[in-house]
Amino acid sequence: MEELLKKIEKLKNSEIKDLVDDRLNEFKEVDKKSSNEIFNELCFCILTANFNAEKCIKIQKEIGEEFSILTELQLTKKLENLGHRYPNARAKYISDAKRCKDKLKDIIKPTGTECGTREWLVKNVKGIGYKEASHFLRNIGFTNLAIIDFHIIDILTRYKIIERPKTLTRKKYLEIESVLKKIAEKLNMNLAELDLYLWYLETGKILK
Repeated sequence: MEELLKKIEKLKNSEIKDLVDDRLNEFKEVDKKSSNEIFNELCFCILTANFNAEKCIKIQKEIGEEFSILTELQLTKKLENLGHRYPNARAKYISDAKRCKDKLKDIIKPTGTECGTREWLVKNVKGIGYKEASHFLRNIGFTNLAIIDFHIIDILTRYKIIERPKTLTRKKYLEIESVLKKIAEKLNMNLAELDLYLWYLETGKILK
C-alpha cells in the first residue's frame, strides 16, 4: 500500500492536482442543474456499465436533452448509430428511468445518508448497480462513495492491497469500498478525490 500512497502523494504535488480540483468543483454544481440535466447524468452512468467511459461521454454530448424525450425505439436506434455496445438494453433502462426523472432532485437532497441514497437508486432504477449509482452520485457532488470498476480492481490487485474478486457482489463491493476509505483517510482526501487520482494512475486521464 505504501508504494501506492507515495504515487498518489506525488500526483497531489503536481499539476494533476489542479485538474482533479477543477473536476471536483464541476461535480459540486448540482444545485444549479435542472431535473433534465441531472437525469442526463443518470443516463450517462447507465450507459457506462460494461462499456467505455470516453465513448459514453461522446454519446452523452450527442444526445443531450433528447434522453428525456426520445422513445425507447428512437433511443435504441440512436445508441446503435453512435456505436454503443448494448443499444437495446440501455435504451430500455433509460426509458424505464424516466418515471423517476422529476423525483431525482428531491431524492439526492442531503437529508439522508449517501449510502442510503445509493441503496434507493440500486433498488429503484433498472440498470443501476453499486458502481453506476456511486458514479452518478459522485458526478453530482457526493464525495464519500467509491466507484469500483475493473480499473480500480486492477490497481488494487497490482499493489497487493486486495485479492481479485471472482464476482463483485454487494458484500464484496462494500468490503473494497472500506479498503478505499482507509486509503483516502491516509491521504487526507475523500473517495471522490481518490477515485480521480486512481483513474489517472491507471489510464493517464481525468474523466468523469
